[in-house]
Amino acid sequence: MGQPILVIAEVRNGKLRQVTLEALYAARAARSGSGEAVSALLIGHGLADAAEELKAYVEGTVHVIDHPQLAAYNPESYALAVGSLLDTQQPRLVALGHTAFGRDLAPVIAAKLQAGQISDVVALEGEGDDLAYVRPLYAGKLFETRRFAPGSAQVVTVRPSNLPPAERSASSGTIEALPYQPPASLRTIVKDVIRQAAGKVDLTEARIVVSGGRGVRSAEGFKPLQELAAVLGAAVGASRAACDAGYCEYSMQIGQTGKVVTPELYIACGISGAIQHLAGMSRSRVIVAINKDPEAPIFKVADYGIVGDLFEIVPLLTEEFKKLLASEAS
Repeated sequence: MGQPILVIAEVRNGKLRQVTLEALYAARAARSGSGEAVSALLIGHGLADAAEELKAYVEGTVHVIDHPQLAAYNPESYALAVGSLLDTQQPRLVALGHTAFGRDLAPVIAAKLQAGQISDVVALEGEGDDLAYVRPLYAGKLFETRRFAPGSAQVVTVRPSNLPPAERSASSGTIEALPYQPPASLRTIVKDVIRQAAGKVDLTEARIVVSGGRGVRSAEGFKPLQELAAVLGAAVGASRAACDAGYCEYSMQIGQTGKVVTPELYIACGISGAIQHLAGMSRSRVIVAINKDPEAPIFKVADYGIVGDLFEIVPLLTEEFKKLLASEAS
């Protein structure tokens, strides 16, 4: 059958992240024949449920490395765990999400396999041996299409919420537990992970994002945005200017030095539209901008623009959405 194709799955709070299914979609597109199976690797602790779910999406094997030391991501221990499988499998292609996890782990895998790497893929062209990968350049101003050299080992990371998720396979794969021998010592030990946004919608996978900029004027200014987000089931983001001003945590930052989002709906409130921010949200399906300045650059990329005070407009939108959702539910 030749060398396998492998997807490195990502789990958060015991559940598969959506980007894993999007990486599976890319992996399937790279198959050179219908008989070529895609396998997956799960690393972490307490993975039984995630393994069962993932099994329905792969034709090959779901390799599971489950150990208490792997409960939180640690570059050193995860590289060791992945390396043990790479030594035996020698996959011709490895796909994973372009997340903090994937961006850190992918170069390690590429070095291990002496493979080429194409990062931050947002679209695919062709399939099989003719598959090409599209990725943004210069904060999304340009896009390039790249291919791997024939016969080379390959590593690909896909930007969340850009490729469609893979559908369930016609036949389920199998689950194989792999051993993990912790190293005698680690240079870095992760004691705990504190999630400031616990229980909220994940920014990078949210279908709707409501974002605030310097125009919110204070931490209190985010309250109308949070109320709108609660009605829409949306995530709340921010521009770097709002974070730098101390209005919100940096975990909410969207932009070139923050998180990249591609929601179906992006509502920008009091955000001027600096290029650094546009780099993190310009590929959103529909962009709505609310700003008092009719010359704000954000209006150039917005599908819909509202010139006015966000503290008047956002509450009105919240009430209208409440009425609309209530009428649909009745």
